[in-house]
Order: sequence, then structure tokens, then C-alpha cells
Amino acid sequence: MTAPALRLQGVSKNYGTLRAVDRVSFEVRPGQLYALLGLNGAGKTTVLRTVLGMVRPSAGSVTVLGRGLGDRSVRAEVGYLVEAASAYPELTVRENLEVARRLRRLGSPTAVQDAVELFGLREHADRRARVLSQGNLQRLALARAMLHRPSLLVLDEPVNGLDPAGVVEVRTLLERLAREQGTAVLLSSHILGEVARVATRIGVLHRGRLLDEFATAALPDRVRRHLELTTRDDDRAVRVLAAAGFAAHRGPGAVVLQDARATDRPDAVATALVHGGVPPTGLAVIREDLEAHFLRLVGAGHPEERSGAR
Repeated sequence: MTAPALRLQGVSKNYGTLRAVDRVSFEVRPGQLYALLGLNGAGKTTVLRTVLGMVRPSAGSVTVLGRGLGDRSVRAEVGYLVEAASAYPELTVRENLEVARRLRRLGSPTAVQDAVELFGLREHADRRARVLSQGNLQRLALARAMLHRPSLLVLDEPVNGLDPAGVVEVRTLLERLAREQGTAVLLSSHILGEVARVATRIGVLHRGRLLDEFATAALPDRVRRHLELTTRDDDRAVRVLAAAGFAAHRGPGAVVLQDARATDRPDAVATALVHGGVPPTGLAVIREDLEAHFLRLVGAGHPEERSGAR
């Protein structure tokens, strides 16, 4: 099996008496897109900054490409965008990328132009960064992070400020980097639907702890399902279903059944209703999406937990 590009083992970070990150362990392998989800204050940015060596962990270890963060050679193989996108405001897009190219000591004479084309910045290449829209400033920051084609890419809210077309472009680019170049990507995002599309693995962080971790492909097997149906007499339908051995209750505008027997065999539910004289006028199995699964995991239905996913 390929060695992980990034491994965290029991990482904790304390700020005085506050434990911002609590014994977090996970790994990201080459070609994998790993997304961290969490409410504001969950510890996502602290984890990303620890991975980049910007924050020293209070306990635990971080290895990148098999090396500790103390090995300076690691930095040449990592690209990042953490927190707000920024640039030298009086320099043009092209000049900002040229500065990054020189700092990275990249020998490729086409690296800057390749990045300009890749991120759709051609018409803005000779404009100063201070006049760019938030979306184009984000594109510039991403172009700079990926200029040297890193082995590990660490991104905090990578599609922040982008229009829908830009979101799709970044998603496609990240997928291509992972698939064609084997780039390992660690990102955080509050756009849960986008995470479900781009990530191959998801970690749910809450109050500094990794609550859950799963492959995105396994999400359908982890989420809750229920059956919703309507009839011309829902109260009678509940009684008919109870007599047939189904636990049903009146929900807002529909009859709801949550047991697996009902969701696995909606045809049996329909048959029971027809035999009971209240045939269904509508029937559907409803599956939790990533957002509902995430909010349930972190208990965000409780007022004290609502602080907005980020």
C-alpha cells in the first residue's frame, strides 16, 4: 500500500486552559482528497496550521511525505492557502506569480503562464491585485499555491468568493491533480454539497475532536433513511399500518415510517395500505444528505451548538 502523504497521530493543541485540538489522528494518501468539516471553532484551521508548521502541537506528531515538520525540505513539496486570500496589491497577477516562482526557485520558464491559463486569469494577468474581485483574488491565491505542483496541497475554504462556474473549475482542477499527478489534498469547507462532490474521504471535527471519518462513497450506507407517504386519510393510514406491524406517525404533511423494514420494503407498506382501504397518493424513501448527517453528528439541532458550519 502507498505510504501516506500526510499523517497526524494523536495531535493536540492547547492555548492555556483551552484545548483547541484534542488527540486528532488521520492520514491522507497520494491522490486522495480529504475534507475536514466542522462548525466555527471546531479546530479546523488549527489543524491545517499545525500541518503547515505554523502552529506547534502540544502533543502528538505530524509527518509529511514520511518526514517530520522539522525537515525544511518538506516545505518545497507543500502548497497551501489558509484563511483569507492575499497578494501584493500593487503588483499585477503575473508579477505576483513571478515573485512566487522565484521564491520557489522554479526553473520552468512557463510556470507562470501555465498557472495563468489553468486558473482562467488571462484577461486579468496584467491587472494589479488590488483591483481584482474577491473571486479572482481567490483564483490568484490558488494559482500561487499550486504553482510548483506540490505533492501535498492544504486548502482552507478553497472556493470562497468564487461564482458557480469558478467552483466547478476548482473542483475539476483538484480532481485532475489528484487523479493525474497523485497530489494529496487536505481541505476544509463549509459548502457541504461541494465537499460531497469533490472529497474522497471526509473527517468530521467537533470541539477539537475527530467525531467521525469515512469514505465519501460509503456515505449512502451511513446516513439515516425514512419513508414518507400521503393518503386521503392519514390518521386512518397510521392505524392501518400499526395493525400491519409498522410503526408510523403523523409528520408535517405526511405519514413517516423510520424502521428499516419500511424503508427496505416500501412495496409492503403500500400493499398494507391498499388492503386497509387507504391507498397511498404519494410514497418516497427519503435519504439524509451530507448536511443533515453532519448536523446530526455535531448535535447542531440544539441551540447551544448552532454557530454555522465552516
